[in-house]
Amino acid sequence: MQGILYEEGLWPFIMISIVIGGWTAWMTGKGVAESWGKVWPQMVIYTLLLGIGVRFIHHALFFGTMFSAYYYVIDTIILMVFSFLGFRYTRANQMSSKYYWLYEKTGPFGWRLKNAGQGSH
Repeated sequence: MQGILYEEGLWPFIMISIVIGGWTAWMTGKGVAESWGKVWPQMVIYTLLLGIGVRFIHHALFFGTMFSAYYYVIDTIILMVFSFLGFRYTRANQMSSKYYWLYEKTGPFGWRLKNAGQGSH
C-alpha cells in the first residue's frame, strides 16, 4: 500500500522514518551543536547522508525502492526537521548554562539576553 508519505505501509514509515530516523537526526543535530563548529553546512550534509541510510533500511527490511528520489526527499525533509529541533534544543541548553550570566531560556528551543529592556536600579 503506497501513500503520499510512505511506500511500504504506515507502520514501517513511522518506525523507520520517524522513530529511528528521527531519533538519529535529533542526535545528529545535538552532536553538531555540541561541536560549536560551522553548524549549518555540517548539519545539512550529515542529514542528507542520513536520508540515504534511512532509504537503505526501507529497502533492506521492507523491499522499498532504494533509489526513489521522491521518498528520499520526503524522508530527508522529516530528518531535517528533527535535526534542526535537536540542534536548537541543545543550543538553547548550552547558551543558558554555559553563559548563565548573559542568557536565559525562553522555552525548550530558545534563549534571550537576561534583563533585556530593563534598566539597572
